[in-house]
Amino acid sequence: MAREEAMLEARPAPARKAPPDRTPAVRDGASPVLQFPPRPTAAATPRQQAAPPPASRDEPPPALVWLLLERLGAPVRRGVLLLLATAALALGVVSEGVRPGTWRRTLRAEFRRTLRQAIAGGLGTVLITACIVGWGIVHQTLTWLSYAGQEGLTGNLLTVVLVREVTPVLVGLILLGRSGTVTVVEFGATKASGQLDVLEAQGLDPFALLVLPRVVALSLACFTLGVIFLGVALATGYMTSWLGGLAQVTPRELLVNLFGATDTAEFALFAVKLVLVGAVVALVCAITGMSSTRAETPSHLLPRGFVRGFLGILATSALLSVAAA
Repeated sequence: MAREEAMLEARPAPARKAPPDRTPAVRDGASPVLQFPPRPTAAATPRQQAAPPPASRDEPPPALVWLLLERLGAPVRRGVLLLLATAALALGVVSEGVRPGTWRRTLRAEFRRTLRQAIAGGLGTVLITACIVGWGIVHQTLTWLSYAGQEGLTGNLLTVVLVREVTPVLVGLILLGRSGTVTVVEFGATKASGQLDVLEAQGLDPFALLVLPRVVALSLACFTLGVIFLGVALATGYMTSWLGGLAQVTPRELLVNLFGATDTAEFALFAVKLVLVGAVVALVCAITGMSSTRAETPSHLLPRGFVRGFLGILATSALLSVAAA
């Protein structure tokens, strides 16, 4: 045993291998550059593989595009909805107004109240405006045609300017300011106070109780005020010319020229324009008031209703004039 242990101690230990030299070979005159093996990259997840490439800086972000389209399309969408609502209510007024059973006592009372308020409230403004228009249009027409020796054209000019265009538009604006604004405020207050829900809960139709008599009353009031406006304008213009010594025709000749230049179609167009302008004013103002929210005050509703009514009056007059041309 002692001999074996002495032989193990005398055996030399195995030499360890030196680690390989990873230093790159350096050429003469060159600085050594360390090179490291590439780091392993993690595999891409399915979400990262499906992610779209980032948008370039030249393309606008999608949110900005949708915001721009919304800003441009919102007024158009509101205008189309207003037109559709006006057409639907007008169809309902025509279909329900011709039925005798629709006009119950409550509707007749509302019709008389609205008609009296519209005619009495707008009569003073109509008279003053007719005097101004008669002096500005009829007097100037008679004066300049008498200078030119063309008094026979008086009826044609007054028919085209005064009867066909000026009277329906001005009377519609007066009705809008005197009665249309009242409709907007009343219907807005009714909607904000919840009275519409109360009427529906009681089984009453708000359209038949509020909208129908008001539309018919304002249509009849607009026609009545239009006839008064035309008569006062003609009388005022002729009196102004006669007092100034410029009238070369008698009142009878003036009326003969006017009625001679105005045929049955012109009178029908005059009446239809006034009736439709009154109906448009009532419908637009009723829709504006009943579509309001509780947070909206009259300071928000009145400008909106006036602008809508003004555009409706101009559009109705222009469309009927083009259709009759």
